[in-house]
Amino acid sequence: MNDPRHSSNSASRVGALIVVAVLIVIATLVYNALKGKREYDRELAAEASSPAVAASGTGAASAALAASASQ
Repeated sequence: MNDPRHSSNSASRVGALIVVAVLIVIATLVYNALKGKREYDRELAAEASSPAVAASGTGAASAALAASASQ
């Protein structure tokens, strides 16, 4: 009546479910970290290529240096 070959081990199923849940959480964290890094890099590149940063940065300093050298 009770065949031991077909008995299910519920502890291994719960363990497998926990492992899958942990892997999904880790994958989500890695995905969000990479997505955030890409957004940060895009914003940083956009700020670096804006004309206001270039004028107030090394461009103005080199212009002042060139003006003082010509005097």
